[in-house]
Formats: sequence, structure tokens, C-alpha cells
Amino acid sequence: MKLAKWTVGLMAGMSLLALTAQADAGEVRVTVAEYSAKTGPYFEAVKKEFEAANPGITVKFEVVPWDVLLQKLTTDITAGTNADLSIIGTRWLIDFVQQDVAEPLDAYIKPDFKDRFIDTFLSPSIMEGKTYGLPIAASARAMYYNKELFEKAGIANPPATWTELQEDARKIKALGTGTFGFGLQGKEIETDVYYYYAMWSQGTEILNKDGTSGLGTPGALEAAKLYKSMIDEGLTEPGVTSNNREDVQNLFKQGKVGMMITAPFLSNQIKDEAPNLKYGVAAIPAGPTGARGTYGVTDSIIMFKNSKNKDEAWKLLDFLFTTEQRAKFTQGEGFLPVNKEEAKMDYYVNNADLAAFTALLPDARFAPVIPGWEEVAQITSDAMQKIYLGGDPEAGLKEAAAKANAVIKR
Repeated sequence: MKLAKWTVGLMAGMSLLALTAQADAGEVRVTVAEYSAKTGPYFEAVKKEFEAANPGITVKFEVVPWDVLLQKLTTDITAGTNADLSIIGTRWLIDFVQQDVAEPLDAYIKPDFKDRFIDTFLSPSIMEGKTYGLPIAASARAMYYNKELFEKAGIANPPATWTELQEDARKIKALGTGTFGFGLQGKEIETDVYYYYAMWSQGTEILNKDGTSGLGTPGALEAAKLYKSMIDEGLTEPGVTSNNREDVQNLFKQGKVGMMITAPFLSNQIKDEAPNLKYGVAAIPAGPTGARGTYGVTDSIIMFKNSKNKDEAWKLLDFLFTTEQRAKFTQGEGFLPVNKEEAKMDYYVNNADLAAFTALLPDARFAPVIPGWEEVAQITSDAMQKIYLGGDPEAGLKEAAAKANAVIKR
């Protein structure tokens, strides 16, 4: 009797395993970063189109907010429950490669597939000759300015230098209408990047030629003093350290900020949320020697090594990187094209905003490809927050450089 029960139980268990295997067979799970309210609907449409064109393969997208994405991926990888594919910040890729969780894609990439991409955006995902990711989103940074506030303040053109920007910010402040000259981010993602704009204009790089942190250089100090002086003079919005990128963008859309630096997706937001706002896009101001730099950003989609459905996952990647799908996603979210054929479309060629961003690409810097970069970036952000709140720039940067170097030397 016991044997019979055990046999029945074993058969039931085997049936359950078989059903589970059948459920997993042909299913591709994807963790997707949430860029905007348009992200979810886009991938829902992808699911319908792809499944219709590929009978037997099902797709499951999970849309995750950016601020918890890395934590979720880390937890899932540790538990072995990660998806087959995931969108990541490309700056995280080196850590995933070193952890041996990212699958090289070179066995799948044929010459004609590789030729779809603009090299500038594909290269950050190539490490030691192997391609570990594909650029799902790309952007640079430029300066937005409020034309109406400029006109009221008697400003004819966007500032070419940081000195001119300060002068223009004073004129906008003098309007006395509750507006602020320069929107400065001081919280959450890319707080460090906002500081690098001024740092690059001083001719200083994030990493010195010997691989050490650039935070301890004279140029880094001048950049910090520049931002702190603007805060102290009231040329920025109040409470800088309480405002993340979206907060500053919202102030700009409300017509309360004269100038700010951000990505091309703000243009789409303005069209949807503030269509009557008169604005322009210009280069990030230069420093005393004419140096300037923009932040080049790619997010990548990667395949995990423990995926049980790699062939099906690659079919989905191939579908996502067709010119048609690239155009739908890129134009909907407000990014720059990574696909050569897409870049030739009238949407980009005749778009003045995007042309301004594209013109800055020769000066683009990407996040350093070094282990522990996220920790170094956080050290920089923490240091800038202290300085913005009144801390001494020289002491703060000296301490931050020492901490950053300790991480770099590990």
C-alpha cells in the first residue's frame, strides 16, 4: 500500500516536473527598465507581434522602475531566478561579466546583424573582444533653455561658456518672477554626471591617465566651486539636494527654470506635457580653455548565461533590433538612434533638437569601464551633495578622491 502511494506520488511529481518543463520550453522572460509611461505599452505590442510571427515561443516582459532595477537583478541572479534577457545600464556590464553571468553574443551575431549598428553605441558593450550586450537605448546630454525667459531677460543667445551662463542666470533671477537661472540636480541617479559637465569643461577627466580618480585635481575643484557659488548666489533652484533629474525637468516644463542640462527625451515630454513652452537646445557650455564634454549613455540588453532558451531569446533580440522596432521604441521614448538605417529617417534628419544632441557626440564621454564603477559614482554624488549643502569643496573632494581610489585599486 505504501509502495503504491509512493509510486503514485512519484508519478504525480514527475508529471508536475514535465508540465513545468513544458511551461518553460519556448518561453523567453525579459526584465525591462521602465523609461516612461510608453515603455509598457511598447513591449506589450512587441509580445503580440513577435508571438504571432514565432508560433511556439511565448514572451513574458516584466517592467521594473530604474531606481530598483539593479537591486532586483542582483537579488534574482543570487537566487538563480533571473530572466533570460534584461535591460541594464551598460556601466553595470563589467561587473556582470566578471561575475560570469552575462552570455557572450558573438556566436549569434552575423556580419549583417552587426552592420545594423552605429559603432559609437555598440562599442561600450564589447569587452576583451567579446560582445556582451546590444544597445537598447542611447542618448547624450545637452543644454535646454527657455526662450521666453531669455527674451524677458534680454538674453539674445544661449551661453557659450560657464561665465556667460552665470551672467545669464543672474539676469533671469533679476526678473523676480519666481524663476531660477539654472536648474541643478543634486539627488539620485546622475547626480555625479551633472558635476562632470563642469569638470570636463575644466579639462579634467573622471579618471586620470594613471587610472586614479580625477576628483583630486585642480579642475575638479574649480568645477565644484563653480556650482557651489551658483547655489550660494541663488542662481539655481532652492533645495538642490532634494531635486532629482525628473524634479528639475518638471521645473523646466513649468517655465520656472531658465537653463538645465539633460537628455533628448525631455523634448518628447515637453511636446506631451507643455506644448506651449518655447525652448531651445544648445551645447553644454565650455570652460576657460574651450574644453567641454557631454555624457554619452547607452543601456544594453544582455542574455544571461543560465538561460535555458537562448536560441529563442536570440530570435527576440533579432526582432527587437530590426529598423522598424528600433524606430518605434526610440522615437516613442525620445532617444538617439543606434541603428544606421533608422538614423537616416526624416524624423531624425529634420529634427532640430536631436540634431543638437548628435552634434555633441564627438565630445561624448562614457562611464569608465572599471570594476566597482557604481560605487565610485555614488562616492562622487555623496561628495557633491555635501558641498551643495555648504561643505568645503577642497576637503570634500580630497576625501572623495581617496575613497574612489581605494575602490579602484581593489
